[in-house]
Amino acid sequence: MVKHLLLASLVACTLSASAHASTYQYIRIGHAEDITTKATAGYALLGGGDDIDEAFRFLCEKGGGGDFLVLRAAGGDDYNPYINGLCKTNSVATLIIPDRDSASDPKVADIIRHAEAIFIAGGDQARYINWWLSTPVQDALNAQVAAGRPIGGTSAGLAVLGQYIYSAQGDAPDDAGLASIQALANPFMPRVTVRRDFLKIDLLRNILTDTHFAKRDRMGRTLTFLARIMKDGWSPAPREIAVDEKSAVLIERNGKARVIGSGKGAYFLSVRGGPEVCRENTPLTFRDITVYRSPTGSEFNLKEWKGKGGTTYSLSVVDGRIQSTQANGEVY
Repeated sequence: MVKHLLLASLVACTLSASAHASTYQYIRIGHAEDITTKATAGYALLGGGDDIDEAFRFLCEKGGGGDFLVLRAAGGDDYNPYINGLCKTNSVATLIIPDRDSASDPKVADIIRHAEAIFIAGGDQARYINWWLSTPVQDALNAQVAAGRPIGGTSAGLAVLGQYIYSAQGDAPDDAGLASIQALANPFMPRVTVRRDFLKIDLLRNILTDTHFAKRDRMGRTLTFLARIMKDGWSPAPREIAVDEKSAVLIERNGKARVIGSGKGAYFLSVRGGPEVCRENTPLTFRDITVYRSPTGSEFNLKEWKGKGGTTYSLSVVDGRIQSTQANGEVY
């Protein structure tokens, strides 16, 4: 029987018997015992900045009111009271996994496997890749995806949802991130770090996900990532979903998506051919990238790769400079 008890607990687990200590934090409010509800697949892609209530309600609803879990590599439990105030759930918890030893702890994977809805917070995606890749955390997350559990992420948490990931492993701590002008000037500079296959979400296969998009002028670097994915032989025709700050894309399991929020919306990119020039210490040349700009209130079908309520235009990069078919050469 589920205990109808409101609790706030902090668990710090140290395994002294193992060769390496495992320390994670699990902070939970709501009912003390897990329940199992009927969850439905759905994906919430938040571009960063202010959180969007509707996106969290979407995940709660898809989770059937079960146990909602926030994952992060650092930080606190700020999401717990926020989500608890928005949704009717059995519990809301934050699981902080700060290193590979913690990510290898079977108790951590077990916590993930008992959630009905999962949200990966923002921060530094390099930590998610460095600490969680090839661990039981990755296995547990993919088991939940395969089981049809809803999952979402914001900022760094969104960056790791697609098959292709800008992993930020070349960035210094507290760095503002790789700038478009740097990536376009040298597509093989050490900071252009792209990884793949952290999560196996069918609808996001062959897709790069990017964040804080227009706000931080990330079009140039994202075109560089797409060029590298092709140049490195990973895909002849990768696609991208790039989400601006204060915006989100909510994706149903049938591939139909809608754009919400107060930001500039989302950008759905596709390519027609490989880059003409993509080599070390040489500016990128990469032509005929199709962009579908999808503002708030518009829709997009990922399976058909077609939108409704947005605008289509083309971009090219010539000698490291972006050219656009939009009026006044607008990139966004």
